[in-house]
Amino acid sequence: MSTTSFTFPGRWAEAAGLLLGPALMLTGVLLRADVDGFFPAQLAAVAADPVRMNLSYAAFAAGNVLLWPAVIALVRRIWAAQPRWALWGGLLVLSGLFARAFHAGVSHLAFQLVDVQGVRAAQQAVAASYGAVHVFKALSVAVFFGWIVLAVGAWRAGVLGIVRAVALASTSALPIGVLKGTGPMSVLATLGLCLALVPLGVRVLRDGPPPRWWAYPLTVAVGGAAVLLGLAG
Repeated sequence: MSTTSFTFPGRWAEAAGLLLGPALMLTGVLLRADVDGFFPAQLAAVAADPVRMNLSYAAFAAGNVLLWPAVIALVRRIWAAQPRWALWGGLLVLSGLFARAFHAGVSHLAFQLVDVQGVRAAQQAVAASYGAVHVFKALSVAVFFGWIVLAVGAWRAGVLGIVRAVALASTSALPIGVLKGTGPMSVLATLGLCLALVPLGVRVLRDGPPPRWWAYPLTVAVGGAAVLLGLAG
């Protein structure tokens, strides 16, 4: 029985994650940089400027999701020299991405409360339920330590130099939880993520032939269809 090997998720998915994931997260953080970081102010800002706040949280959430192929790209490159660091760093970081996606969903629901019931009612609902227990609380440790483990592995394997490895590790400083605003550590962490991953994304993008001409319109068509289907429910 013959098998055909392939590299998952592929060069283009990896490059998109490495380039767009950090950039979108940084954009999301900067869009709400002038709003107090605690949730009452975040929800008040949603009522006052819903377009900007929705764009901010949507960009951050999209960037977080796009990081999964970026993490796999790092893990594959670390694996050859440092398999244990690659394994544990990848598992921890990917688990942390799931936790942040959950938090983004809760934040989105809080935004809808502002629209439906008003900002005061939304603030009261969030305040009353902010400490509620959920399964993803157990992943807070993964969110914090995962980037550090992955960064050490990338440095030990020679995938990243010491400066970019430290920049990657700084992502652990990104605040965890629901309706988190922007503070100095948020900007530092997302800038570090860009410094660590974007140059690798450029290298991955250049390391091979360009896509066929039809790949561009096909990507636009598939993406548009996905958006329309999602809006249809």
